Amino acid sequence: MADHIAPALEAILLVAEEPLPPELLAKLVGTSIDDVVDHCETLAAEYEADRRGFVLARVAGGYRYQTASDQAPYVERFVLDGQSARLSAAALETLAVVAYKQPVSRNQIASIRGVNVDGVMRTLQQRGYVDEVARDSGPGQAVLYGTTPTFLERLGLDSVDELPPLGEFFPDTDVVEALERGLRVAPQDDELGAVDDDGRSSESSPDEVP
Repeated sequence: MADHIAPALEAILLVAEEPLPPELLAKLVGTSIDDVVDHCETLAAEYEADRRGFVLARVAGGYRYQTASDQAPYVERFVLDGQSARLSAAALETLAVVAYKQPVSRNQIASIRGVNVDGVMRTLQQRGYVDEVARDSGPGQAVLYGTTPTFLERLGLDSVDELPPLGEFFPDTDVVEALERGLRVAPQDDELGAVDDDGRSSESSPDEVP
């Protein structure tokens, strides 16, 4: 391997504001794509072996420097001290729907979450985590949304294919069946109607006069 390639890659990646694909790096340093990948993997292994505070990671289809995961508490203290930069639970839930269902429309997201998502979607777009990616071919041609390279960068992923399978977040079949049994209404309760704390049947309307 040429002696100039590794230092050149380090210098370029150090000043880059976003992950750089190996194709671009190969052109910049005058070598092959495979050679760039080999150099980057070697550098990444060296940084890890030296237990440096940063790593060379492959994310969003390219390479970039980022802080080592075990240094996260110190970095968060520096970045978030006195700031409220974290996403709300509603925003995180909406972002998860987009990530796993993309491309997806706002109406589809709202249907899944059961609430209006216009405000949350604006926030996610402003943060650069989601964006318009296509138009639905059906009536109205609704805008379809998907995640962005920024989303992949923040999660340290190379592609959405690296997201954990949804099955990992669902209970086993026997647990679901037990929950369903517990939620079923007994026939006598269904016929008689539930009785509230005041002794009135839940089937009666509060406006009805006995």
